[in-house]
Order: sequence, then C-alpha cells, then structure tokens
Amino acid sequence: MSKHPVKIDKRAVRVADRDEIEGIERVPAANPFFSFRYSYTEISARSDKAHVKARNTRFEDGKLTSEAFEGDLGRPLYDQLVSDAQHYFLGQTALFLKSLALLLPFSRKPPPGRD
Repeated sequence: MSKHPVKIDKRAVRVADRDEIEGIERVPAANPFFSFRYSYTEISARSDKAHVKARNTRFEDGKLTSEAFEGDLGRPLYDQLVSDAQHYFLGQTALFLKSLALLLPFSRKPPPGRD
C-alpha cells in the first residue's frame, strides 16, 4: 500500500511571462503578541535500530510553518542519547534537591571550632 493515497497527474510546465510574476511582500505582523511553537519528538528502539519521529509547528509573524521528520538510527547512538538524557535529568534533580536542602534545619552545620 502506498503512503500517498492520492495520485497527481503530471502536468506540462508552463512558461510564465515576467509581467505575470509578482514580488512577494512580507506581511506585517498583525499581532506581534501572539505566536506559538509546538514540537514533538518520539524515539523508540526496535532490535538493532532506533526509530525517530519529530514534528515542529510554529506561528510567527503571521506565518504558519510545519515540519515533520522520520528516520532510523543505529542502536549505539540511541543508547548514548538515552544515557545523556538520564545524566541531564539526574543533574537537574540533584540541583533542585540541593536548593531545597538549604531550607532543612539539619543542613546547617556549625562552623569548625564551634560546638
């Protein structure tokens, strides 16, 4: 089964006159206070390969842009990616817990030489 269910007939290329082509002007932002970004990445491991799916959609300056990507990676690259993500997460968690530990009464030690 084809991934593209709709088939487009081939058309002849038409030569356009220079007078027909108009320059595209950038539309000024109607509301510069409204913009959004959405991104989604999914990585799954299957036997000796990792499958990656990514999607990115954004609305900026009155222009909606959407991109999608799918591909396969080698298993060693996937393992390195997971390891890096785990180390990053643990580092951020440790930093957060250290900031909370300052609020606990037993975390304050008396200076050396004082009892």
